Amino acid sequence: MSDSIFVTALGIVSGVGVGTDKTLEALRASYSGVGKLKYLNTFHNEIPCSEVQLSDEEIKTILNIPEDEIITRTSLLGILAAKEAYDKAEFKNCKDLNLRIGFINGTTVGGMEKSEQYYIDFINPDSEKYKGFIAAHDCGACTEKIADYLDDFDFVSTTSTACSSAVNTIILASNLIKTGFLDCVIAGGTECLTLFHLNGFNTLMILDPQQCRPFDATRAGLNLGEGAAFLVLENEKSLKLRQSKPICKIAGWGNSCDAFHQTASSPDGKGATLSMQKAIDMSGLKLSAIDYINAHGTGTLNNDESEGTAVMNVFGNNVPPISSTKSFTGHTTSAAGAVESVISILAMQNNFLPPNLLFKNKIDKLNFTPIQNIVNNVKITNILNNSFGFGGNNSSIIYSKID
Repeated sequence: MSDSIFVTALGIVSGVGVGTDKTLEALRASYSGVGKLKYLNTFHNEIPCSEVQLSDEEIKTILNIPEDEIITRTSLLGILAAKEAYDKAEFKNCKDLNLRIGFINGTTVGGMEKSEQYYIDFINPDSEKYKGFIAAHDCGACTEKIADYLDDFDFVSTTSTACSSAVNTIILASNLIKTGFLDCVIAGGTECLTLFHLNGFNTLMILDPQQCRPFDATRAGLNLGEGAAFLVLENEKSLKLRQSKPICKIAGWGNSCDAFHQTASSPDGKGATLSMQKAIDMSGLKLSAIDYINAHGTGTLNNDESEGTAVMNVFGNNVPPISSTKSFTGHTTSAAGAVESVISILAMQNNFLPPNLLFKNKIDKLNFTPIQNIVNNVKITNILNNSFGFGGNNSSIIYSKID
């Protein structure tokens, strides 16, 4: 039996819209979700971010969750995206077919935004109203909330490796399927905006006061975003028993840690070079077979030059078409790898390459320029997706069309 890992359903929510249809529409229209903050209660309203344009109360109504239920925004966004993937996959018959199913979620801030809102209530001995949110704070609790809403899974886990979290959940899910421990997995990530995010990144002085411009010589930092995305992964056994229709397959993956700096990437791009090379080696593909790179591309001075150097280390003077889609969604941090995986697969399905919005000026040290305008009617067979996290955790994954 083939040991291929198939992607059979997708779910996504971000600042550009809820669901794959709205996301595809935004990508084709070059519409960015980056703008003025509406829901996060902060003094720094001047800092552009990409928010999901729904309040917690509105999401609860959509999901038929009781108004008084203790649940965090991270979990709510996760349920929105995971439910889309779950419903499209028609997962409910797995138990009858004796298939082992899993749910793996990547997140880092977990329920931080509610802890920020209700901290005084937590420490006030006379206040009981919001203390239930203490148990909802940790990342695992957020994952459990999503899993409990969807199904009775055989395996549930959480990955927390900063901005590489979501890709690492997909890699973990792929390994669990490959070893036969699970037959099908919903894997991805979710993250909401918090003051912890905003003030922390602002302290690092890596937030752009305008819309971000990844890989541009004038780039001045990133725009934070929030969102969630999940992929349904299945082995051939599950595919046949459930009569699922595959969208694409996972051809290879790689992870490395360059351990250069707590928040900065190494100037020589060593870690990113290793993760990309590992993914390509595992796939067995020639370098020329990679049709598109969805870059991590945060828009910071350090990341874009380091990642660009790593891309040149791997591809030399023949860099494939490349873009960062963070100028659409903002940097969704722990969810980014899944959000950008779904975007990449939508591009593959619909034969277009998403642009690197607002790019104008080439970085002198790099031998390539990113895609400036949407490229339509192009055949895409293999996509390389990069996600890099604080601490030098680098992950790359390749999605391929099925022959």
